[in-house]
Amino acid sequence: MMDQRWRPTVNEREFIEQALQSDLRVDGRRPFDFRKLTISFGREDGSAEVLLGETCVMGYVTAQLVPPYKDRPNEGTLAIFTEFSPMADPAFEPGRPGEAAIELGRVIDRGLRESRAVDMESLCVVAGKHVWAVRVDLHILDNGGNLIDAANITALAALSTFRRPECTVGGDDGQQVTVHDPEVMDPLPLTIHHLPIAVTFAYFGDGNIMVIDPTYKEEAVMGGRMTATVNSNGDVCAIQKAGGEGVMSSVIMQCLRIASVKAADITSKIKTKVDKYTTDKALQKVKRTPAIVAKEVNVPDVAMKESMHSAMENQTSKAPNDDQQISEDSPAVANDKKHEDVEPVLIESNPEVKSVSNSGSAGESDEVKESRSPESLVDSVKPKHKRKKKQHGKS
Repeated sequence: MMDQRWRPTVNEREFIEQALQSDLRVDGRRPFDFRKLTISFGREDGSAEVLLGETCVMGYVTAQLVPPYKDRPNEGTLAIFTEFSPMADPAFEPGRPGEAAIELGRVIDRGLRESRAVDMESLCVVAGKHVWAVRVDLHILDNGGNLIDAANITALAALSTFRRPECTVGGDDGQQVTVHDPEVMDPLPLTIHHLPIAVTFAYFGDGNIMVIDPTYKEEAVMGGRMTATVNSNGDVCAIQKAGGEGVMSSVIMQCLRIASVKAADITSKIKTKVDKYTTDKALQKVKRTPAIVAKEVNVPDVAMKESMHSAMENQTSKAPNDDQQISEDSPAVANDKKHEDVEPVLIESNPEVKSVSNSGSAGESDEVKESRSPESLVDSVKPKHKRKKKQHGKS
């Protein structure tokens, strides 16, 4: 398929082979060096994009409830689907997937399912009736060589960040499944035991020269290819030899040792990116809550302070007016106060009234009654010289 896009000439083929014999590659790498790996995640959980050199692959993970297989009623399912777009390579034709697409999906699927990397029993909701079917869609955006390794890393990164909805079982028969919205109950991540990393080797000449992570130019010249799927612990998950020239067993063992080292390196990169993505997601949730609470708490406090301040100003401005209004509207109260001030004078200046007040009600005389009358009170308030003139006039 690669020959349909780019067919190397004799000189180009000889140049690539002679460079490999000198432990040099066209792009300047060493034989066992990977190209620059970049992993990025989308806004939604379960989406990832991997850039391996010039090769770009995007993956997206979805899940739905389906009946399980009859021979495995307690296990969910995992399926890999690939899409080759003509945008990625002119040799790719739209429509039904070709041999390369089928082979790519089978290699990745074998490495994940045969190694039991994803816990399938954790995907069971009701045994024999409802299980989660996880689907991984891989879209080839740009074909720069070594699609298997790039697609495998994309699938692992997308599965690591995927969150399936939480569901509960209830009802009268105890088998009614309710799928909750992510806003009601937090989604659950998949249970992944290990990360099987695919490492592809390309053979040249008689199989004595081998390199990892071949480019599209090297794939057009290579005589054979082998993909070893290994985890960080050194466990071999799958091996696939895609035709071509035969390889000795000693060379295969050497490839497995190299693959285990590369798998540990790539696994650490994937986990680092996934941890950073998870931390950023958690921080986004934490930042939202204090901002809303602070806004709700601070605004009433400010409004309360302003209202109290305005009320105090109104009270202080109204205080003197209220005093004036009270003094004008209640003259009786003022007169009572005046009388209270005058009464001690009456008691001190008029000995007759004092003696009468000390005597009981039984010995009251007419003179005392006249002294208690309003006229006598008014007379008592008058000065002494006017009071004497009035008394002489009466006499």
